[in-house]
Amino acid sequence: MSEQRDRSGIKVLVADDETPIRLLVRVNLEAEGFQVVEAPDGRRTIEVAHEEHPDIILLDVMMPYKDGWEVAEELLKEDSTSAIPIIFLTARADLRDHERGLNTGALQYITKPFNPRTLAPAIEECLDAAKSGDAQTVRAERLRVVRDLQVTPE
Repeated sequence: MSEQRDRSGIKVLVADDETPIRLLVRVNLEAEGFQVVEAPDGRRTIEVAHEEHPDIILLDVMMPYKDGWEVAEELLKEDSTSAIPIIFLTARADLRDHERGLNTGALQYITKPFNPRTLAPAIEECLDAAKSGDAQTVRAERLRVVRDLQVTPE
C-alpha cells in the first residue's frame, strides 16, 4: 500500500448544481483528507473561488446562471483566480466537449458517471502539473489524445 500524501491543506471547490453529486464528491474527498467547499451554480462558483481561494476546482458544465465553460473562461482570465487548476466533471461525454474543456484551460476532463476513487489521484496529478509548471504540456498531450480519437479511419 502506498503512503498517502498529506492533503489536509488542499482545498477543493466542487461546483455542480446536483446536490447528490456534490455530496458524493465531498464525502469521498474528505475521506481522502481534502478540505471541500461547494457551489451550486455558475455565479456562486465564481464568488466562492474569490472568497475561499481553492487550490483546485471540480467544475460541472451544465449549471444554472453561468455554465461551466463561462465560469472557466472568467476564472482563468482574472489575475486572482487564473492559476487555479480546473478539472471538468460533467455528463457531457462527447469528444468535442472534451476538447472544448481542455481548450478552455482545464487540465483534465472527467465524465459522469465516474468512479469517485479516481478523483484524489486526478486532483493530485493536476496540482503537481500546475506546481511544476507542466500544466500546458499536460493539457497539450491530453488535447492531442482527444483529437486523435476524433479522427475517423478512412
